[in-house]
Amino acid sequence: MAMKSRHRKLALITLVVAILGVAVALVLNAFNSNLVFFFSPTQIANGEAPTSRAFRLGGLVEEGSLKRQADGLTVNFVVTDTAKSIPVTYTGILPDLFKEGKGVVAEGKLGSDGLFTATQVLAKHDENYMPPEAAHALEQAAKAQQTVVE
Repeated sequence: MAMKSRHRKLALITLVVAILGVAVALVLNAFNSNLVFFFSPTQIANGEAPTSRAFRLGGLVEEGSLKRQADGLTVNFVVTDTAKSIPVTYTGILPDLFKEGKGVVAEGKLGSDGLFTATQVLAKHDENYMPPEAAHALEQAAKAQQTVVE
């Protein structure tokens, strides 16, 4: 009789550990699928960005690239990190601080044609602020250009 009680406890502990393991796996999977990664135009041009899921693109809005469509809501512009450029289309109201030559982070998906379709556009907050991801992307692009020039 004592063995059966011990086996029951062992079976119960094993079951609890297994259920806990499945729960942790499900939570991690959900977290990973909701995680939005950040990529610079250079990384996207190098094929490092996912094509099947949303991610963030950051850099500067290229001067002279902003084009508004007739519907008044759709805009096309180009995001650059000074090394590479990615065309972006967005339908919606742009932030008040959105301007050419300024920092921007756009969230969306990259099409097979290389066009980034944004679902959200975030602009800088003041003259000195740039999203940390965009600032880092610009630094990396500048370093890459220096090594090519030298």
